[in-house]
Amino acid sequence: MPSPSPTDPLDRGDHPLLLLISPMDQETRGHLLESVARDHRIWLFSDREPGWETPFITGHTRVDTLDADGMTRAALAVAPDAVLCWDETRILPAARVARALGLPGLTPEAVLTCRDKHLTRLAVAEAGGPQARSTAVSTLTEAYEAAAATGYPVVVKPRALVGSTGTRLARTPEELAEVFPGIRGTTMDEVRERFEQPVLVEEYLDGPEISVDALIWDGEVTPLFVARKELSPPPHFEEVGHGVDAADPLLADPELLRALTTVHAAVGVTRGWTHSEWRLTARGPALVEVNARSGGDFISYLGLLATGWDAGLAAARLSLGQRPEQGEASCGAAAVRFLYPDEETVVGRVTIDRDRLPAGIRIARVVARPGHVLELPPASHTGRYAMLVAAADGAEGCRATLDAAEDAVLLEAAEPLPIPR
Repeated sequence: MPSPSPTDPLDRGDHPLLLLISPMDQETRGHLLESVARDHRIWLFSDREPGWETPFITGHTRVDTLDADGMTRAALAVAPDAVLCWDETRILPAARVARALGLPGLTPEAVLTCRDKHLTRLAVAEAGGPQARSTAVSTLTEAYEAAAATGYPVVVKPRALVGSTGTRLARTPEELAEVFPGIRGTTMDEVRERFEQPVLVEEYLDGPEISVDALIWDGEVTPLFVARKELSPPPHFEEVGHGVDAADPLLADPELLRALTTVHAAVGVTRGWTHSEWRLTARGPALVEVNARSGGDFISYLGLLATGWDAGLAAARLSLGQRPEQGEASCGAAAVRFLYPDEETVVGRVTIDRDRLPAGIRIARVVARPGHVLELPPASHTGRYAMLVAAADGAEGCRATLDAAEDAVLLEAAEPLPIPR
């Protein structure tokens, strides 16, 4: 049921009332909510009582945010002007709520095509778009057949999970046999989709990996900023950092623009903001995946700093059927780096000597508490103990700033070791 709030949701006032579904965590998405709240009233739908979100919202409803029908019934009492969501695991039910209420937004069909990586592959293949060869499989025998047809090495991944969870590289049939059962059995509580063929066996794409946040308006695709990824060595594909440069030449690359246009037409996104991931291969840019929301892992914040494109405000405008506009940048480039231990560690203490941080550091944050087990892939993706965000005139300046800042962060392991199981 709706909780008491200082404002009647039916009182329109001077600002639109937006229904925000699942704001996620304050550390990586707080800037999005803060931006939206400047010009809009916000009614929150969440699985829990609000905490850090309270200063930014008009009111809230505690509801199952994966249940589109339940949220639609609850939304009728709120009567919002728009539905807003940037949580990957909830963008599909959010799209269904918006459609049920007759409000603007991405169609559920387009969102589903992006959420289900196999449907993405089928749609892009039909359009002749550049991407990895891919086969959906259910059994190890099918995986062997797909890998033999594709050629080793292959990337093996769950069909609909998020954050690279479960994604592994298999260089031989023996490695495929080793990793397949775990990948097939990998699930997430927040991903309720289940498939008869839950695993994808895909061509390994060599070359640097990038992501592109893009605005699509009436079918025209405009790349807003490119994030250059830093990945851990294979076979785990852990994202350890990202860098955004406003002067990145890829923003004007005709081959990438053609590929972006083909992919978005194929998946059915005609108005919206997307975050797509690509490998820059010898044969040109090839699609890894496309997501119907802005980038995570601080990428949207980096884009805001370096280009002035505000992903939160843009999402709000798009949810109202309005075209977003670019704001002012505060620097030429920005980058984030996540710090990991060299081996699995139980955290004793993480400290940051702020007097030693260089001037270009915008954020330096401890993300692991004492007693936390820093597990590394493939066990889990919870190995980060600190994160740093740098701003500079260019990408090289960001890297130099982050290198210097790492010296100010100290991880002390707990005793005794080894890690208890």
